[in-house]
Amino acid sequence: MSKHILVVGGGIGGTMTANSLVAKLYPEIVRGQVRVSLLSDSPWHYYKPAYMYVAFDMFFQEELRRTQSSLLRPEIDFRIDKAVHFDFAGSKVKTASGKTIGYDYIVVSTGCLPAPERVPGMKEAGDYFYQYEPARQLAEKLRKFEKGRIFITVNFPKTPNVPHQCGIAPMETTFMVDEYLRRKGVRDRVEIVYTYPTTSQLLRNCLFMQQETCEILPSFFEAKGIKFQRGFTPVAVDPEKKIVRSAEGKEENFDILMCTPPIRAVDAVIESGVSQASDNEGWLPTNRQTLQMDGFANAYVMGDTVDLPISKAGGSCHNQSPVIANNIAGDIRIGRTVDAYDGRVQAIAQMGLEVGMPLLYNYHEDVHPTPPTKLGGLLRKSFNRGIYWSVARGII
Repeated sequence: MSKHILVVGGGIGGTMTANSLVAKLYPEIVRGQVRVSLLSDSPWHYYKPAYMYVAFDMFFQEELRRTQSSLLRPEIDFRIDKAVHFDFAGSKVKTASGKTIGYDYIVVSTGCLPAPERVPGMKEAGDYFYQYEPARQLAEKLRKFEKGRIFITVNFPKTPNVPHQCGIAPMETTFMVDEYLRRKGVRDRVEIVYTYPTTSQLLRNCLFMQQETCEILPSFFEAKGIKFQRGFTPVAVDPEKKIVRSAEGKEENFDILMCTPPIRAVDAVIESGVSQASDNEGWLPTNRQTLQMDGFANAYVMGDTVDLPISKAGGSCHNQSPVIANNIAGDIRIGRTVDAYDGRVQAIAQMGLEVGMPLLYNYHEDVHPTPPTKLGGLLRKSFNRGIYWSVARGII
């Protein structure tokens, strides 16, 4: 009887991993001993990290999507349906159409969702760029904005040592909005204020979640005339008065509140009853080396769904995917896992509209910041315009 590997989630993590599993286990697939399925609730695959460019009218939705089937190897059984219930003990998934899908191995790559409603008033008054429509809304506000105050806030999950979505994004968009306003000729009439909460993973009273980056950020901000505040943890927003309040007892006014909102896992993951995360956030307990779910050796977790102290970003998936493929192949072939994830993440930070800064870090070593360059910006553009789709296909 063939082994069934079910990948749930059609984002970058699930797509890359399904393709990698086929490449790794191709001999077994040809012999009918293994089959790989991908379950996604959409026929489309979206390049979600580029939504921040939508906020600056640099991309539109049609440029940022491909049909999911066009990104998958033909050996993959692609199913369009929504997972509504995970039975990890019984190795089954129930879907919105009423089907029950059994599996021998599962890869959960269901991502996370912005949850601005978890801060009173933020849903009504805040703007963010982690989904397409909110990013378009922010773009319209920025297009018309000529004078006032842009106040930038960041919300961390309540679960200890779990980061917010796409760790570098608040910093990237701060520098991008600065340059965008300069190009419009209105920067001298706009105050930009970047803030960071008091507790950011293992650090306190910093401007980022890693120490070395924290230390150089003030000079970057000062060079651009960007104001900054440490220790601002948003707890409520007054949409009528346009005031955001912090846990530290501060009140700040805004004309645009550009925020990184709270996040949570998808409903089916939260309702599985497996997560031990704080505030019902739903992160799944994940072994930091093997990426297996604690208590379920045939279940693997990746990307935004994990409870690990590692960036919830595509640069994490790129390094988690081969580990999962190797470990499932090892278990099928020799009865044990064979690989370990070291926490590696890589990316190119967009430090303005044209310049970029390469980033590389892992569990044991933080980012070593380097000066942003136009070459770095060109590399980021290359990734946005073409390389990403090769990564999704498992080619790079």
